[in-house]
Amino acid sequence: MWLVTFFLLYSLRKAHAEDVGTSLYFVNDSIQQVTFSSTVGVVIPCPAAGSPSAVLRWYLATGDDIYDVPHIRHVHVNGTLQLYPFSPSAFNSFIHDNDYFCTAENSAGKIRSPNIRVKAVFREPYTVRVEDQRSMRGNVAVFKCLIPSSVQEYVSVVSWEKDTVSIIPENRFFITSYGGLYISDVQKEDALSTYRCITKHKYSGETRQSNGARLSVSDPAESIPTMLDSFQSREVSAGRPVELPCIASGYPNPAVRWIKDGRPLPTDSRWTKRITGLSISELRVEDSGTYICEVTNTFGSAEVTGTLTVIDPLRVTLTPKKLKTGIGSTVILSCALSGSPEYLIRWYRNTDLVVVDDYISIRGISNETLLITAAQKSHSGAYQCFATRKSQTAQDFSIIMLEDGTPRIVSSFSEKVVNPGEQFSLMCAAKGAPPPTVTWALDDEPIPRDSGHRTNQYTMSDGTTVSHMNVTSPQIKDGGVYRCTARNSVGSAEYQARINVRGPPSIRAMKNITAVAGRDTFINCRVIGYPYYSIKWYKDSLLLPDNHRQVVFENGTLKLMDVQKGMDEGEYLCSVLIQPQLSISQSVHVTVKVPPLIQPFEFPPASIGQLLYIPCVVSSGDMPIHITWRKDGHVILSGSGVTIESKEFMSSLQISSVSLKHNGNYTCIASNDAATVSRERQLIVRVPPRFVVQPNNQDGIYGKAGVLNCSVDGYPPPKVMWKHAKGSGNPQQYHPIPLTGRIQILPNSSLLIRHVLEEDIGYYLCQASNGVGTDISKSMFLTVKIPAMITSHPNTTIAIKGQTKELNCTARGERPIIIRWEKGDTVIDPDRNMRYAITTKDNGDEVISTLKLKPADRGDSVFFSCHAINSYGEDRGLIQLTVQEPPDPPELEIREVKARSMNLRWTQRFDGNSIITGFDIEYKNKSDSWDFKQSTRNISPTINQANIVDLHPASVYSIRMYSFNKIGRSEPSKELTVSTEEAAPDGPPMDVTLQPMTSQSIQVTWKAPKKELQNGVIRGYQIGYRENSPGSNGQYSIVEMKATGDSEVYTLDNLKKFAQYGVVVQAFNRAGTGPSSSEINATTLEDVPSQPPENVRAISITSDVAVISWSEPPRSTLNGVLKGYRVIFWSLYMDGEWGEMQNITTTRERVELRGMEKFTNYSVQVLAYTQAGDGVRSSVLYIQTKEDIPGPPAGIKAVPSSASSVVVSWLPPAKPNGIIRKYTIFCSSPGSGQPAPSEYETSPDQLFYRIAHLNRGQQYMLWVAAVTSAGRGNISEKVTIEPAGKAPAKIISFGGTVTTPWMKDVRLPCNSVGEPVPAIKWTKDSEDSAIPVTVDGHRLIQTNGTLVLRSVKAEDSGYYTCTATNTWGFDTIIINLLVQVPPDQPRLTVSKTSASSITLAWIPGDNGGSSIRGFVLQYSVDNSEEWKDVFISSSERSFKLESLKCGTWYKVKLAAKNSVGAGRISEIIEAKTHGREPSFSKDQHLFTHINSTHARLNLQGWSSGGCPITAIVLEYRPKGNWVWQSLRTNSSSEVFLTELREATWYELRMKACNSAGCGNESAQFATLDYDGSTIPPIKSAQGEGDDVKKLFTIACPVILATLGVALLFIIRKKRKEKRLKRLRDAKSLAEMLISKNNRSFDTPVKGPPQGPRLHIDIPRVQLLIEDKEGIKQLGDDKATIPVTDTEFSQAVNPQSFCTGVSLHHPALIQNTGPLIDMSDIRPGTNPVSRKSVKSAHSTRNRYSSQWTLTKCQASTPARTLTSDWRTVGSQHGITVTESDSYSASLSQDTDKGRNSMVSTESASSTYEELARAYEHAKLEEQLQHAKFEITECFISDSSSDQMTTGTTDNADSMTSMSTPSEPGICRFTASPPKPQDSERGKSVAVPIPHRASKSDYCNLPLYAKSEAFFRKPGSEPCPVVPPREASIRGLARAYPAPARHLTLEPGAKPLGLPPPAPAATTLPQRTLPMPSTTSAAAPTTSAAPAPAATEPPAAERGPSHSKVGGSRDSLLEMSTSGVGRSQKQGAGAYSKSYTLV
Repeated sequence: MWLVTFFLLYSLRKAHAEDVGTSLYFVNDSIQQVTFSSTVGVVIPCPAAGSPSAVLRWYLATGDDIYDVPHIRHVHVNGTLQLYPFSPSAFNSFIHDNDYFCTAENSAGKIRSPNIRVKAVFREPYTVRVEDQRSMRGNVAVFKCLIPSSVQEYVSVVSWEKDTVSIIPENRFFITSYGGLYISDVQKEDALSTYRCITKHKYSGETRQSNGARLSVSDPAESIPTMLDSFQSREVSAGRPVELPCIASGYPNPAVRWIKDGRPLPTDSRWTKRITGLSISELRVEDSGTYICEVTNTFGSAEVTGTLTVIDPLRVTLTPKKLKTGIGSTVILSCALSGSPEYLIRWYRNTDLVVVDDYISIRGISNETLLITAAQKSHSGAYQCFATRKSQTAQDFSIIMLEDGTPRIVSSFSEKVVNPGEQFSLMCAAKGAPPPTVTWALDDEPIPRDSGHRTNQYTMSDGTTVSHMNVTSPQIKDGGVYRCTARNSVGSAEYQARINVRGPPSIRAMKNITAVAGRDTFINCRVIGYPYYSIKWYKDSLLLPDNHRQVVFENGTLKLMDVQKGMDEGEYLCSVLIQPQLSISQSVHVTVKVPPLIQPFEFPPASIGQLLYIPCVVSSGDMPIHITWRKDGHVILSGSGVTIESKEFMSSLQISSVSLKHNGNYTCIASNDAATVSRERQLIVRVPPRFVVQPNNQDGIYGKAGVLNCSVDGYPPPKVMWKHAKGSGNPQQYHPIPLTGRIQILPNSSLLIRHVLEEDIGYYLCQASNGVGTDISKSMFLTVKIPAMITSHPNTTIAIKGQTKELNCTARGERPIIIRWEKGDTVIDPDRNMRYAITTKDNGDEVISTLKLKPADRGDSVFFSCHAINSYGEDRGLIQLTVQEPPDPPELEIREVKARSMNLRWTQRFDGNSIITGFDIEYKNKSDSWDFKQSTRNISPTINQANIVDLHPASVYSIRMYSFNKIGRSEPSKELTVSTEEAAPDGPPMDVTLQPMTSQSIQVTWKAPKKELQNGVIRGYQIGYRENSPGSNGQYSIVEMKATGDSEVYTLDNLKKFAQYGVVVQAFNRAGTGPSSSEINATTLEDVPSQPPENVRAISITSDVAVISWSEPPRSTLNGVLKGYRVIFWSLYMDGEWGEMQNITTTRERVELRGMEKFTNYSVQVLAYTQAGDGVRSSVLYIQTKEDIPGPPAGIKAVPSSASSVVVSWLPPAKPNGIIRKYTIFCSSPGSGQPAPSEYETSPDQLFYRIAHLNRGQQYMLWVAAVTSAGRGNISEKVTIEPAGKAPAKIISFGGTVTTPWMKDVRLPCNSVGEPVPAIKWTKDSEDSAIPVTVDGHRLIQTNGTLVLRSVKAEDSGYYTCTATNTWGFDTIIINLLVQVPPDQPRLTVSKTSASSITLAWIPGDNGGSSIRGFVLQYSVDNSEEWKDVFISSSERSFKLESLKCGTWYKVKLAAKNSVGAGRISEIIEAKTHGREPSFSKDQHLFTHINSTHARLNLQGWSSGGCPITAIVLEYRPKGNWVWQSLRTNSSSEVFLTELREATWYELRMKACNSAGCGNESAQFATLDYDGSTIPPIKSAQGEGDDVKKLFTIACPVILATLGVALLFIIRKKRKEKRLKRLRDAKSLAEMLISKNNRSFDTPVKGPPQGPRLHIDIPRVQLLIEDKEGIKQLGDDKATIPVTDTEFSQAVNPQSFCTGVSLHHPALIQNTGPLIDMSDIRPGTNPVSRKSVKSAHSTRNRYSSQWTLTKCQASTPARTLTSDWRTVGSQHGITVTESDSYSASLSQDTDKGRNSMVSTESASSTYEELARAYEHAKLEEQLQHAKFEITECFISDSSSDQMTTGTTDNADSMTSMSTPSEPGICRFTASPPKPQDSERGKSVAVPIPHRASKSDYCNLPLYAKSEAFFRKPGSEPCPVVPPREASIRGLARAYPAPARHLTLEPGAKPLGLPPPAPAATTLPQRTLPMPSTTSAAAPTTSAAPAPAATEPPAAERGPSHSKVGGSRDSLLEMSTSGVGRSQKQGAGAYSKSYTLV
């Protein structure tokens, strides 16, 4: 195993070494351009390398070797190319501006680098400039650094300077990536500075500073955008950033929008829009496209378009990287490219361009595939694929190694013997290059592929091909000689062996064989079967072998070696001995073919022009023989002096005249059927050398290339040698010229000198020889000419302004030399400019020229150049002259002035071409001379601003400045005058005292600081206060107040209760705040605790004792000294009622409650109290006392039921004191003599018992006792009873009072006994009569006599009498049913307000029969509908709303809750917290300081109005400008307006806001001029332009307003049209559904709904109409009411005008509680509803539960849409209404709605939308020009209602006396009315009060009693409403049972009331029954008032004071138009109108 491992490791190591030994690679092939400075030079390493070390060479792109040029160019041994610094005269484009490449060569091949562009850059003069720019204030300014195009490629901007100070890109200054300077939001002060750009030469490192440019800033003027900077099309590499500049000027400032390929820019974090343009980072190819930058303002637009092309770097991958294969194989190289398109591919082999030939082809669309077929050894080497696109080049290479790849068998099989059917497998492995393919044969025949013979073949990793032959079920025929043959494109190899299959031997038929003479031949005896004894061969009956050339192998194969035709041709016999005496045989014929044999021939030596004859003779071979000739591999064609003659066995080559072109290799080829043979010989023609071009004397120019011509020919090609003899005299001795890169012999034998030097002068000899004849030679003389060259000049020099300066320049070269001087680009002519003088003198070989400046001036600070010129060239020298002088004075400006200091800034202009060394500042009092100045010396030159300190406040100073350089001092700057400001006070307020006022306020008093320390007028004070209690943060809170005098008072509010505070006071004036006073402490007063006691626990000890314990509240919440605790507790009874509240006071943290009711639930709360009062109660804690024995049963009855039995009944104990477990009945007979009574037991649910087996006529005494777990309780009263033979009717149930919440089912028991069974009758007392109880869906009398009332309402309260009657007597009981309802609304008032609180008080209303549990207080800001809820205890009668907004109106409402639910909400009251909006005091000075660019504002003049100021917004603009600049601040002291224009009048608007509102103030001010002077006020006279501007100012708003009104009108008209279209569509659909089914109203419909459905969807209410009847329960997630079309098409009465449908909404389960409220259907609510159909009049009261939908005949025009207008269709009469509409009324508000009380507004909007949904079917025409008006929304407040009908006047609105503060029914009117309807009457519906009383007036609600027409003169005062009994009995007396309705004639006078006055409100009318037909009742509608009212007959009227009508519906009243208007006004706070348009 270790041996194998070692072998593998060795193989890997060897392979690695082999790879390393033949590698080539690139160190850095990305170098494609090298630019360098001529004064620096450059070193370029060779990018290519190899291992082992490769030979590195450099070439020009043309392929020429490069050479060393002394001091110019040199190639180092390590392959590094170095170009030395050189002078401009030594520039050579072949050297300094050319393409180079480097090669690396070793045994693996040769590779070349991409071309490298080498370019030298000269130092040449250039100047950079910046042009002055113009901009508008607020716009953008763009400065560009203008660089000459000749150096633009090499020079870049490195920085910008503003007044000699480098600009740091920030704030408003931006420097772009291409060197531009952007200044955003240009201000006036930007014009005071100069701007310069600093550039740097990329290669020479030289820096240049531009001239100083100025910015001219103008005021904004309306203009279209103008492009300042833009971009053009560009191409950028992927991955790099790019910046597309786009900036424009204009006013208003233009907006910039970018578009890419026609679309807005995609969202990408790489894209950034800056002020400089569009920046894109990490470019991608998909970023390519067309970019458009649009700039737009209100006056126009501009755009710039450019194309961005993003290119990926070219990447080339050549595969395979390394390939080793055999000669003759096919090689495919694939060149894969990625990156930029449009590339060009070139192929190289060993750095030579690949040429396509018979073997090599280049394929693919882009030539990306190189194919080599039948590869030869010469094709080995390094192949490179180069891809080029413009300046990009990329490459990759592959190493191809070719070797002899002839196949060889490396592993094979051996002979074997197998049995038939025994599977065997043969393996043959071969190697070769390319890998060979193996084929199989059996006895020279290919083996067929079938199920029995399978082959597979695979190639191993080492290139070995392995093939298997598998024979699955061999037969005898499968035996024989198996041969495997391996073949590839190079050759083949084979191996064979015999496989014997056992079986009878036989011989396959053998084919005849053709053999080639002289070669070996094999003959196989094709024997199959085994065993056999032997195989023998015979020829001519002779046993073989019979000579040395014959071999017979054991497997029967015969080998004939060196076959001879005569001896070996003939018949051969194979004989196989299969048994000792039995053999078989088979013969085969061998034919021998003889190949041709060519006799040797030779070419004799030949000379030009002689004749030549060469024969080619075939001496042997089978005929026919074909003979051909080739020369150098190509077929020779007759012609060109060559003749070929051929015969049967020979061919001759004849050349008539031999020449050089006949040189070459000649081949004679002979072929026949046996073989093809050839013989090759070379013909050589020799020619002596001769000159084609002879050398001649010539000139060479120094530094240029020169060619010495010399051309020869001859054969063999002559060898040329050049020799050189130095000197110009006769040549003494020639020396061979060493050939270097600089000197080379060209292919035509000429001598190339690539760089002529002076040492090349002399004689040159061209000598040629080729061994034929004598050598030839010729000499010539080379003269070197020197071009003009500058040899010496200064690069830079300095001159002092006003002094003489000389500039020298030295030149050499061929004479004559002319020297010219230039200044910049201008030739200097001394004759024209006398300030310059030029002198020239010779100095040996040199010429010296001098330029003299007399004197030097500032304008001479430029480049001077001297140019030397002769006939052979030109050179120049650059001299940079800098003229120095003292600097210009700086420009000084004042940045900021304070009380004791000022900030100066200056700008240094021209520095005198010398570095500024410092600045001096001098200042003095304005009134003094400069002799008394003060100075600040030697200020650093690196800063441009300074602070002058220790000045005196309110003083005037003069300031000037100097600057210095090494030449001297500047002149003084312009003198500035400055005034200092006031200073803050230096002393604190005095005599500060504190006085606590409340638990949250402290009064602070103090006096002003001392006069000498005030430093100005004291404007106000800052009071700082902080809590000094443990745990406070110690930070002061600050409040401010204005100063009022010498003594001040301020009250600190909203402090913590009972906390210590420290207070300090500071005074402030216009300049600032002074020192604070010493801190003084005070403590706020005590208050009640703000948290309840903690850990409250309750434990029941006995049945009447409980223990309550707690712990003290947190100390921080006591708000004072704890005085004790109070425990409040009350009982909770089983019926939901609360007991009386009790309380106990204690100082301990535990209390024992005694005397509690037994087995009773209690609620317990604990509170702590201080001296200030009670604190917050704890959460309610529930406890139950323990059980005890029960009390006696509350009642007992005993009645005889037969002669031997009695029935005893009883009531449960009034105090069960526990859970009743059973009852015990005691029966004793005093006269029976039994000492103990009999006992009977019943379950606790059974309250009667029948005792049987008693004796008739004997008296018995009965009593009952209840039993709890504590024991038997007290016994009841004892009753005596005697069984009787007769059983009169007796009721064993008990009468009394039954109390129940509304909407519950109630059972009133009336169990009776008697024989016969008694008849049960129930009646209900109503006023003076008893009304029998009718059985309907609401009432049910069970068989046992129990009366069941379902979903009881308030009107179900009353006295119910049950009478049991049989033949022997009767019995009655009376039950008083009390139905509890939600409580009445409380009366809410405001008792006190403050800045942050409102204190409310209230008086509760009626509790609805159940004790009030608590109150729900809701409040919201006046203009908001977001209500907040507060839950208040039932014992509270006032509440303080705290933490409210200051100075804000609030809406408040209140509702009470009892065990039934929440009651009606109170009236909404409004209250306002203290405070008002801020105001500005005119006594305060607004501006404290103004200079040329800044203004400081004093905001302390703003008074807070009692509410803290939250924000102050300042807006200012120059006068005459349109645009306001805004500034927002929270500071109330000072604010600065900066960057103002100098010498400009400004308008200022201020707005200060707090929670109460905003106050406004405006002012005007002017900035100072740049020198500090003021400017005159704006003239009042206006020019013509001002008039036009004023007219434009006035006209624009008018035009805009007109357009706005027109647009609004169009929009409203469109909306109305859309709404009418929807109404028409809804109408059509509704009418279709209504007419679809005309079934009777009473016909029930079974099954699922049939037919279509109409779904009208409005924002808050949905109406669903579908073809269905019956009751449909809707899910919790529905808010729709299903109504069928049948219900709308019912026929109740042929003469009725309207039909009604009532929709009920009971709960899902009748006994589970109140219904879902439908009174305020809001979005998101889920009412659960069902519907039932009623033809009778539908009742409704305050707590009824239905909607009524009314459909009236279409023929009657609709005028009024009322939400509670319904038709009563019954046998008694019909109330006729004339209304062509659907109306909807909500008849029930329920517990859920009561718990979330809503205002009238929200309820009204809900009913608006509901009513709109219903009217869709019929009201489209009226809607076109009508408006809807909601005239009332209310819920009836009655327990008994009445309905009255009368005549009314024409009205355009409806009014009601009900309060709109209740959610419920809303009524709408449509106006104006139609003229034809003016005479029609209208029904009136009047709301009825909640409680019944002795008069109609007393029945009215409080708000109705206030109206005049309800008051009755002389009426007695209303009595106090008694308990429900009085109300119910009053009803029984007042309501006559039979009469339900009465119909009055139109114009009838109301009963019992005076007629109405013409202008007064119409009296409410009643609707009474009439025996006449309904046709007698004329239709009524709104009409004019009747002139007189007639009394109807008394028979029709009935009693004048009787309450008529049993309907509980609350109906709405309609009055005349005049009445309607007056009633709206008279309704006061209860009347509101809502308009829906």
